[in-house]
Amino acid sequence: MREFGYERAADVEGALALLGTDPEARYLAGGTNLVDLMKTGVARPVRLVDIRELPLDRIEVTEAGGLRIGATVTNSDLAAHPEVRSRYPALAQAVLAGASGQLRTMATVGGNLLQRTRCAYFTDGAGPCNKRLPGSGCPAIEGEHRNHAVLGASGHCVATHPSDMAVALAAFDAVVSYATADGPGELPLAELYPPVGDTPQVETALPPGALITGVTLPPAPVAARSRYRKVRERASYAFAIGSAAAALDVQGGVVREVRLALGAVASRPWRARAAERALTGGPATEEACTAAADAELAAARPLPGNAYKVPLMRNLVVALLTELAEEAPR
Repeated sequence: MREFGYERAADVEGALALLGTDPEARYLAGGTNLVDLMKTGVARPVRLVDIRELPLDRIEVTEAGGLRIGATVTNSDLAAHPEVRSRYPALAQAVLAGASGQLRTMATVGGNLLQRTRCAYFTDGAGPCNKRLPGSGCPAIEGEHRNHAVLGASGHCVATHPSDMAVALAAFDAVVSYATADGPGELPLAELYPPVGDTPQVETALPPGALITGVTLPPAPVAARSRYRKVRERASYAFAIGSAAAALDVQGGVVREVRLALGAVASRPWRARAAERALTGGPATEEACTAAADAELAAARPLPGNAYKVPLMRNLVVALLTELAEEAPR
């Protein structure tokens, strides 16, 4: 591991000042992803600014009726919070599905949003990878890509985003707050992760040196009837090969509102807008749910080794939406 400096921040302003404009410095909270990457040499920061003790560890109901979640709230506290469990149950389920209890106790909300892909070519550190070494190529395209993207990828990168939590946040229109030396700012989660295009090394739209301070969930009554479902290759604490967060409001057999986001299929949490449009205002039937899933997955461009993800996601979406429809009040 490369030698690095370490400093602890007492407040947001101090953290911003300690990081400064140094492109090789990093914020450290739980460190469950960053420290692993440092051990393998993929991440080589010259300085870590510890933000764990910043006053960003609260979950509060907003005046509008949504939730404000601080960036240093641990995943364990997020999943256990009664307002999260009652207002946004899919979010609590996604966090619980994401990691072991030990990791959830350390990992934070802000760090979860910024965790990096688990693509083996990226984490290897020795070979080419456009995300790690721009312009060196994407060996996954011709190599091992079983767990890689089928939506929104490019010829420069087919890696997937690993977060479970971010999938649920995407379904509920979360907004990310951040601080910079020039003042605070906000980004809808839908804009936090730019498309891969030809710059896969650009993983977020945050300004340089920005510190995530929290996430706001707007009020969404439909979210109270939501669910997160994850498919993985082993039963316990594996990264998803496909996942979905969904919420459904059905009245008189007609879909009044639907939220749907997919995970492990793209470089970012994938909001299934085409499926939502196809289902809204129509009957809450299995046939309609199937048509909605097909509308979304029509844009899929799988590689030979991950073509299985298309029927997998189709079945997952249909099963999840159908379950929610069947459980809707009559």
